[in-house]
Amino acid sequence: MAGEFIGPVLLWLAVIKALQLGTWPALDRTLGSLAAAAAYPASVLLFTLLSWYCGLLGLPIWLALLPFLAAIVLAGSRGFYTRERLRPALPWDLAFLVPFLFMLEVRWINPTISYAEKFMDHAFIASIMRQPIVPPLDPWYAGGTLDVYYYIGYWMSGVLGLASGVSSTVTFNLVLPTVLGLAVVSLYALGHLLLDRYRWLPVLLLFIPNPSAIYHIAIGDSWFDVLWGSTRTIANTINEYPLFSMLWGDVHPHVMSFFNQGFLLFLLVFAYMRWGTLSMRGRAILCGLAALALGSMPGINSWDVLVYAPVTLVFGLLIWWRYGNLALDKKRSWMMLAVVPPLAIAAYLPFYLQLDSPGIGGIGIVPTPSEPVEFLLVHGFFLAVLVASCARDIRKRPYLLLAAVPFMLAGYPAAAVVAIPLVYLLARRRFAATDTLAILGLLIVLITEIIYLKDNMGETYFRMNTVFKFYLPAWILMGTASLAIVGEWLQSVRVGRRMPAGMEKVLPALAVALLLAAPFAINVGFGYGSHTLDGAAYLEGSHPGDAAAIAFLRDLPGNHIIIEAEGGDYTYYSRISSFSGIPGIIGMPFHEYMWRGDGGRISERSADVRTIYEQPSRTVDLARAYNATLLYVGVEERDRYRVSIPADALELIYDARGVQIYRIPA
Repeated sequence: MAGEFIGPVLLWLAVIKALQLGTWPALDRTLGSLAAAAAYPASVLLFTLLSWYCGLLGLPIWLALLPFLAAIVLAGSRGFYTRERLRPALPWDLAFLVPFLFMLEVRWINPTISYAEKFMDHAFIASIMRQPIVPPLDPWYAGGTLDVYYYIGYWMSGVLGLASGVSSTVTFNLVLPTVLGLAVVSLYALGHLLLDRYRWLPVLLLFIPNPSAIYHIAIGDSWFDVLWGSTRTIANTINEYPLFSMLWGDVHPHVMSFFNQGFLLFLLVFAYMRWGTLSMRGRAILCGLAALALGSMPGINSWDVLVYAPVTLVFGLLIWWRYGNLALDKKRSWMMLAVVPPLAIAAYLPFYLQLDSPGIGGIGIVPTPSEPVEFLLVHGFFLAVLVASCARDIRKRPYLLLAAVPFMLAGYPAAAVVAIPLVYLLARRRFAATDTLAILGLLIVLITEIIYLKDNMGETYFRMNTVFKFYLPAWILMGTASLAIVGEWLQSVRVGRRMPAGMEKVLPALAVALLLAAPFAINVGFGYGSHTLDGAAYLEGSHPGDAAAIAFLRDLPGNHIIIEAEGGDYTYYSRISSFSGIPGIIGMPFHEYMWRGDGGRISERSADVRTIYEQPSRTVDLARAYNATLLYVGVEERDRYRVSIPADALELIYDARGVQIYRIPA
């Protein structure tokens, strides 16, 4: 069964490589030996942006490929792709390919679009691939679009699927391998800036669990409980870390953003460390890349920009201070600060103008902060490294420990823990790249202990989204800094104690072998495994009627709106719109309520769907009110409703395996 997916995977990889090859020459003079690495994430972001504008202007998506292909031809004619240049770049290809293959194995073992947010994730991808228009159609709200949500990550996924000719149900399982590969390349490149040896260490932040997972292993929990329990450690919140997010398998905004976070940090640190050596052209390219990464964040995962816009401003100020002494100097060291933010907004300006999201409802003070033990079970590894790195400073100036006292007195003990390494790093006032990353990560977790962003998650889970969405950037910032510090410690070991050169080559090969064997050694199937890359393949066994009908609908030409049963969130209902990409009247109503609020009249739509199925005298007129063209009657519809439809007034266009699909007359 695996053999039938070799072709789609190779086509997908060919598109990724073509994008990278087309972008690499433009970055070569600016980024030097790191250009081939940066070209991987940069090219995917650039292709996403260009294809999005094609969709906005009503142009074919494939036109976005032409600039990359033209760049390859031009660079090739000038002799850019020589053996001398390609061979040193091979490690970057492997840095992408190895984690890609690791996640491909994980997705092959457990590919099903069947639980958590997967129905939603695929529904958005399928909708975009069926009709790549801007803004995309909302598959769960007929007549509405995805302008209520940050959908650019789904757009990226969908257009890569269209460009490679891969179906949406296979595309779904190629996205996370791609995200992980791009994230590894970005962090490995960042490691080249921060470390002279052990440059792979920052990559580990993507593969290590939090201390809570170790605790759950120690008490003998099952594998599933280890993963789930370690991400629900702080009461009434979600504390995901990258390894869990990848294994869990939701193609969700907070996961798709990993690579872009790493890429932006690479660019900011590169600018901070090498601005003085760059030409004016190089500085402009670096600003453009940073604007591309930062400008993509609100569309991929809007929460990230609340972190990385300030991060960008901090690095912009540091660059200006380091190279221009905060003056209008000849090196234009103020460019990162003055050019990147407005250019980032301009990149996706139509997206912001179209956005109709309710946003947040304000800022609140956290009344019940994290318990210290729970907090340390989430952040303990990185905090331990950061505190240890400040040990000498603590001995010299122990009085700075008093910085924790105000937080203790105010009832925020976890914030008091964070304040200790934070105040010592600030007191150093050296603001090296590693220190700055650590300071920024610590500030995030400190702030989220004290304030939260108000949303509609209710009183019990008032803090859930704030912790969930901000802890992941904090993990990446603190993880990068902590692992770089570990690398500095290892580098400081006397030469005689250093690892033999041969061993340094053997260990990476062993690590690769273990990584690729790991998915088969541990349970990553969670009981859903079906050993395929087609996320809908399981329907053949569990829902054969739906499987055949969905295949029919996916090939049905024309623009349609379909009526199907609605049965709440995180259920198998709304499966036809999810798997086909054809919009339904209403699906997963709480999600739609979160995006549209009371103005969406969500409960009214759910009631209308019931009426369509149960009151034949109103079926046609009510269906027409939503411009519906198709009516689906399957097992779920019969279980959910007392189905009584006016079959004589409808055109039966499909009848097989207990499923009927009717065309509603215009």
